[in-house]
Amino acid sequence: MKESLSLRFLYRTAAGRACLKVLVSPCISKIAGAYLDSRLSTWLIPLFQKKNNISLKGIAVPKKGFASFNDFFIRKREEVLFDAEDSHFPSPCDGLLSVSKIRDGQVLEIKHTRFSLGELLKNERLAEDFRDGLALVFRLTPAHYHRYSYPVDGTVVGNHRINGVLHCVRPIATESFPVFAQNSREYQVIRSDRFGRFIQMEVGAMMVGRITNVPVRIGDKVRRGMEKGYFEFGGSTIIVLLKGEGIELNEKLLARKNAEGEIPVKVGEWVAVKR
Repeated sequence: MKESLSLRFLYRTAAGRACLKVLVSPCISKIAGAYLDSRLSTWLIPLFQKKNNISLKGIAVPKKGFASFNDFFIRKREEVLFDAEDSHFPSPCDGLLSVSKIRDGQVLEIKHTRFSLGELLKNERLAEDFRDGLALVFRLTPAHYHRYSYPVDGTVVGNHRINGVLHCVRPIATESFPVFAQNSREYQVIRSDRFGRFIQMEVGAMMVGRITNVPVRIGDKVRRGMEKGYFEFGGSTIIVLLKGEGIELNEKLLARKNAEGEIPVKVGEWVAVKR
């Protein structure tokens, strides 16, 4: 994957890293977000759509058009189909999937970066429950659909928010920083009948200052395919942690793996199975 000159400058040069300290600040993303929420930003829509080859087929376009760039960015599909097989674990989003084993004393390796589950979750006791599990990492690019859903039925047993910085989530950044353990993120612990307890985490990224989740409380029931929330402008990441017993990857997906080892997947498409 060829990274842009701007990203190579930011992550591979001394001067760029000095600029990076400012750009990863959440306040910069808030300023950018305020502009992208305004009607003044609508001129960006056709440029962004053309650059990323984005089709509006199947999208619920407002009668008066999109009110802002972010209104376009969080566009909603008219219909989202979910695999209904109880033993299947569907993708919560469109994205590029990487699969990592959790091993070696809770150390997790994702996209060339290593860190412990304790660092990721900021909860050592919870991390212990997933020490021999599986991590499904869905990286969203700016061109992807940025709404995401609950993959299976369950009950919310934990809600957590961790404040941090906002690195980009492209490989050039993850090779240089433990991005997923440093970026702002939110996660829920969900108890399901088939898969037991699992974790679904949303990780913010550069210029993605807002992770907007539908409010849920401890004890609330969630359903397979129910919308969980959306990311505003930028690419970002969803991490799902599963306990490893009897869980296998959908092997048909491996034929799609790209040169970077990532697998393109669609929301609702099954990615793992519980035997």
